[in-house]
Amino acid sequence: MNNRFYKLSVLERTIAEFITSFKKAAPRFELGIKDLQSSALPLGHAADRDLIESLNDPTSNASHSLLIICNGHGEDVIALEIIKRFLKKIKIKTIEVMPLVGNGKVFDSIKSKNFSKIGHLKELPSGGFSNQSIKGFFLDLFAGFLLDTFKNFLIIRGKSKDNYKIIAVGDLLPLFFAWSSNCEFSFVGTPKSDHTWSNGPGWALSDFYHKFKGSEWDPWEIFIMRSNRCKSLIMRDAMTANNLNKKKISARYFGNPMMDFVDEKNEKINNIIKHKRIILIIGSRFPEALNNLDIFLDCLEDLKLSSDLIILLPLSLNADIFTIKSHLINNGYLKQKNIQFLIGEHSVWKNKEKYVLLGKNTFNKWANMASVGLSNAGTATEQIIGLGVPSISFPGAGPQFTKSFAKRQSRLLGGSVLVCENKKTLLDNLETLLNKKHCRLKQVKIGMKRMGKSGASKKIVDYINSSLLT
Repeated sequence: MNNRFYKLSVLERTIAEFITSFKKAAPRFELGIKDLQSSALPLGHAADRDLIESLNDPTSNASHSLLIICNGHGEDVIALEIIKRFLKKIKIKTIEVMPLVGNGKVFDSIKSKNFSKIGHLKELPSGGFSNQSIKGFFLDLFAGFLLDTFKNFLIIRGKSKDNYKIIAVGDLLPLFFAWSSNCEFSFVGTPKSDHTWSNGPGWALSDFYHKFKGSEWDPWEIFIMRSNRCKSLIMRDAMTANNLNKKKISARYFGNPMMDFVDEKNEKINNIIKHKRIILIIGSRFPEALNNLDIFLDCLEDLKLSSDLIILLPLSLNADIFTIKSHLINNGYLKQKNIQFLIGEHSVWKNKEKYVLLGKNTFNKWANMASVGLSNAGTATEQIIGLGVPSISFPGAGPQFTKSFAKRQSRLLGGSVLVCENKKTLLDNLETLLNKKHCRLKQVKIGMKRMGKSGASKKIVDYINSSLLT
């Protein structure tokens, strides 16, 4: 036994001396030597457990760093889900995100040493909607938008030296930045859909323009999509992908990732199931959201009811809850200290037979609890439609939710959102939808089909992994 141990010890020292001399002679093979050293573990060498695990992991040959570029609002939420899935499943050196609009607060929820938020980040006066208003554009301009955009552009241009791969989420700006980087990239085009011009009256000048092109995507965007460095294109619906395929552009559709962020069921609905239920979606852009709240509460004042009405009011993370409360008081609502519905509400307010349930960051849990939505917003409206909740909109002064935006959204969702011109029309439609279930199902049928079911994010990440990162 002692002789056998002695021989093993000699063999061990011999291998160690060979590795040391070989390492001096050929330092460029350092990683391969570490592999040899770790394979000597049975001979008594200590090994790095993380290295052993990564060697046994078929996805551990991570030579890429990943940058996600997104341009705010719903695109940030989609980018967040993509990042979370990459961090869980696929080994990458580092993942960075650059939000081009706002400060990217939504990404602060990610706690990982392999993740960071980069770029020059700033909340813009227009909330990122400078393209919808001349006033908003000049306010953003004076706030330094162009300078910050140029600085971000220079950061992205330097990524090709470090073997980065890029995922762009949004429309032209992130797509252009990804292309200009000289890196290989994938594009998730979420805001544009050919349903917006191919369905409905089709008499607007923009409709004729899109019909002439055969796509809502513009020629300069299509030019970038044809780049050899664009390894995968993912669209928000099948029609848009098919129209690009007709132009010899390989675009794919896996479903709409927006449906991955909302709960399809909530057992706590039993606490309010006996009541008629409305969800107010006032938007995340302030002070516009406050104006939307006043519009909806004013309309509901004249709603004819035969029983109590539950009004769900989920608020965004950046909402000033004290200001919201003051608007409720101004509209005749009083805080109820002894009434609870136990669905996660922050507080309960009452005006006659109407109860407002206030909740911060509760949209994902409350979206499926309503029968009807009153909604002046973008992404959140599409999400409740996908859950089977028909919506009514009453556009205000903007800049986020304008009359033209509302009409485009209605066409996108196949009429699942009814755009109202006045208070009377809103009340008539609301009373019909609250009291007639078959009308609700009829209105939302096409919209549910267009939004698709949950699960798209996983398919998108798997496809990007195979097309861009391998």
